[in-house]
Amino acid sequence: MGLLDDAEKIAGAVVAVEGAKKINPNANILEEGAAAVAGFEGTGVVKDALENFLGKKDESQG
Repeated sequence: MGLLDDAEKIAGAVVAVEGAKKINPNANILEEGAAAVAGFEGTGVVKDALENFLGKKDESQG
């Protein structure tokens, strides 16, 4: 896990919190925290799935 991976996950957390604020302007700290955790973890899951998909796609072409 490198610095770029951490930066991607942090960016995912920030985007998720901002999205939660747009949906509910009166969001409390627990809602924002839950959004941050979901964004942080979700970014890693999506990245792994995309790398897995692209890896299988490259193998099928070669």
